[in-house]
Amino acid sequence: MAEFTGERLIPGQVEADLLNEHMARYAFATRLAHSKRVLDAGCGAGYGSAELASVAALVIGADVAHEAVTFAQEHYRLPNLHFEQATCLALPHADASVDLVVAFEVIEHLHEWREFLMEARRVLTPHGQFIVSTPNRLYYTESRGPAGANPFHVHEFEFEEFRSELRSVFPHVSVFLENHVEGVLFQPYDKGTTIDVRLDAKEPAPQETHFFVAVCEHQPRPDHPVYVYLPRTGNVLRERGRHITLLEEELAEKDKWLERATREHQELVDAHQRQTEELERSNRWAENLNREIAERRARVEQLQNELVEQREGYAAKVAELEEDIETKVQWARDLEKNVERTEKELQEHTAWALSLESRRQQLEAQLTTFRASRWVKLGRNFGLGPDVPVG
Repeated sequence: MAEFTGERLIPGQVEADLLNEHMARYAFATRLAHSKRVLDAGCGAGYGSAELASVAALVIGADVAHEAVTFAQEHYRLPNLHFEQATCLALPHADASVDLVVAFEVIEHLHEWREFLMEARRVLTPHGQFIVSTPNRLYYTESRGPAGANPFHVHEFEFEEFRSELRSVFPHVSVFLENHVEGVLFQPYDKGTTIDVRLDAKEPAPQETHFFVAVCEHQPRPDHPVYVYLPRTGNVLRERGRHITLLEEELAEKDKWLERATREHQELVDAHQRQTEELERSNRWAENLNREIAERRARVEQLQNELVEQREGYAAKVAELEEDIETKVQWARDLEKNVERTEKELQEHTAWALSLESRRQQLEAQLTTFRASRWVKLGRNFGLGPDVPVG
């Protein structure tokens, strides 16, 4: 369901005066749409396309918003009226295929509005016309007051800029000043046959006008007459106030959203600050840790070097001890051999001594026997024989 948000008008959801303000432009364009192929670029809800289709041969309403096109297709069904979803920057139509292009309150919504002007020129026939409208930036800003700029407008025009940009694309441009004014209508009860209009107006003042409506053409045409649109109902001041109120409500909602977004942003900033501080603390801790690790690595290298030196000293000491042990083992082995040799000599000497002892005992026994001999005793008595001492 399409809803009026201030971006595009939805019939039945706005006051009559605001609808009349928009319908007046389509009534103005209808005079130039008779039996023509018409393209309503940025058709919105489609009410204006239906107005054009009342006199045109064919009307195509194009809008980039799917919900707007759907609303238009459901509410305005005519045999010579068709709606399509398309962007104004790339119209799906052949060159020189359209007699009249209408774009009311569209150009100020586009970032690439110059591209749109070139696209409108492309699809127009050599005798075609382009009718485009936009609010006067000076008046529109003043009329909105504290509500501020329209959030859906990306570029608003003053009179000279609007006319100059159109003339840079189309050789013939006629700009009309659209003003929604109060008037007094005298209408006969019995149907009249003519309409007599008195226009008490001062000299045109573009800086004070409400909207600009331009008719752009490739070929020059006679001067366009003044056009007055008298709607059946509506009160300008009441409707404008209603329109401003709706926009103010929308802006208030956007302000709430902005305030919430600002608060959330501040929370994110605070969280980021806390994370930054935590990161800085972590970085300082990491730097200290890295420094300690570097110091400990240096100490480990020092200990490793000392260990290598000690190992080398231990190896030399072990080699020296092993050499000393080997010397002492060899000495022990030599000693063992000497002991064995000495023991053998001792055994030999003992055996020799034992043999001498045995010989001595034998000799003593013989000597004893000799002494005890009767012949020896006898010879001693006579002083004969050897003198054998008595042991």
